[in-house]
Amino acid sequence: MSEEKKNHSKLANQVINQHLLWSMAAGAVPIPILDIAAVSMIQIDMVKQLCAAYDLPYTESQGKSIVTAIAGSTLARIAASAVKGIPVIGTALGGVSMVILSGASTYGIGKVFLNYFDMGKGLDDIDIEEGKKQYEEEFKKGKEHAMTLQKDGKVKNQAEVFKKLDKLKKLKDAGVLTDEEFDTKKEELLSKVN
Repeated sequence: MSEEKKNHSKLANQVINQHLLWSMAAGAVPIPILDIAAVSMIQIDMVKQLCAAYDLPYTESQGKSIVTAIAGSTLARIAASAVKGIPVIGTALGGVSMVILSGASTYGIGKVFLNYFDMGKGLDDIDIEEGKKQYEEEFKKGKEHAMTLQKDGKVKNQAEVFKKLDKLKKLKDAGVLTDEEFDTKKEELLSKVN
């Protein structure tokens, strides 16, 4: 592997690990459905940053559609999120599983993109069916990795940060914030999750 490829891979793995932690924190948000929206936003941002790390072209619509196609059904994540609606015990049970699933999913998605990009391929070259198979394998590894991080106490509940992110996204969608203002504020908020 060339020195340039090693640098790309190293940076990409840092991006994946950072977004995995953010996803786990977002998965701890005690509000059903908000956690899924936050994790999805983090995964799409991760793909954007991975493309930047490899100097590849990126469009949000393409990134979003590939992530959605590869991750497939979100029934398990939705079920874990919905369990949070049950008073007291639901929040505790749903939160624990959602934290792990969120981290594992982000890890799996990140590794699929990293594998393609390491082979010199871009977003247009991703085979969705092959990506789904890779995602399933990486998701399993991601669950183990997320459980280890959680046990080691490296993930804290940062629900307030993700509530603010959701509000920012709504302001951007309403046209109150520009893309640049949104990105600046988002980075500022996400830096508090580390």
